[in-house]
Amino acid sequence: MDLSKMSNEKKLYLCKWYFRAGFALLPFLWAVNAIWFSKEAFVAPHYEEQEQIKRYVIFSAVGAVIWTAILLAWIIIFQTQRIAWGEFGDSISYIIPAGIP
Repeated sequence: MDLSKMSNEKKLYLCKWYFRAGFALLPFLWAVNAIWFSKEAFVAPHYEEQEQIKRYVIFSAVGAVIWTAILLAWIIIFQTQRIAWGEFGDSISYIIPAGIP
């Protein structure tokens, strides 16, 4: 979709929609929102809705970074501690690697 063909009100609506949808445990939408609207928020000539778009872009970027850090921490902890957790580690695993007791 080409943002230059959209009205400023529709840009704000779409940016706000992506931000709110990210709260449905879809942090990927926050990353998309931050990347997609960054030029509109920080580079484009000033227009009335730009301040709100800028706020949503910043919050989306912060949310995506926080979710990425949490996910990365969980992946590292799970991959390094699964065996030590014993039966619990196996019960929360979808696939148990072969050859590891």
